[in-house]
Amino acid sequence: MTEEQRQDQAEEPQSSEAPDRVAELEKELAEARQKAEENWNQFLRARAELENTRRRTEREIEQAHKFALENFASQLLGVWDSLEMGVAAAQDPNADVASLREGTELTLKMLTQVMEKFGIVQINPQGEKFDPSRHEAMAAQEADGVEPNTVLTVVQKGYMLHDRLLRPAMVVVSKQAAQPAGGQVDEQA
Repeated sequence: MTEEQRQDQAEEPQSSEAPDRVAELEKELAEARQKAEENWNQFLRARAELENTRRRTEREIEQAHKFALENFASQLLGVWDSLEMGVAAAQDPNADVASLREGTELTLKMLTQVMEKFGIVQINPQGEKFDPSRHEAMAAQEADGVEPNTVLTVVQKGYMLHDRLLRPAMVVVSKQAAQPAGGQVDEQA
């Protein structure tokens, strides 16, 4: 066997393997392309779903802002109706003051219940120690028998919404009584 024949024989198995290898690589390439297309389609769907979620959330937030007070307002309608009935009753020349007072007290009770239902609590610090984070001092006044910085009078009640101050209570606080000029006088001298 000549050298050429040996080379031809050695090349023959390689040449028969080459088309098989090319076919195998083409098959792998087609599978990789298909997988890449599937991944691309999944990415596009996920991106579209994310965009839809973002838009839906924006709409829901807009609606929440727009109608946040709806439940509170609907609860106040009963109070409003009661006030209108009280005004109409007060215009009657034969109106009974005791009935008007009772109706007003019931309306105030309704209002208090609505406010408490929504976490709005009244601050009435009468007799309490002055708290600058919840009270606003309108004046200071000397008072015998009362510790300094004690709330003497509540001019206007304050309100809290859960743990947040809506309006401080306007108060008059006590201050220490002024000492006579020159200190104490010895009356027995």
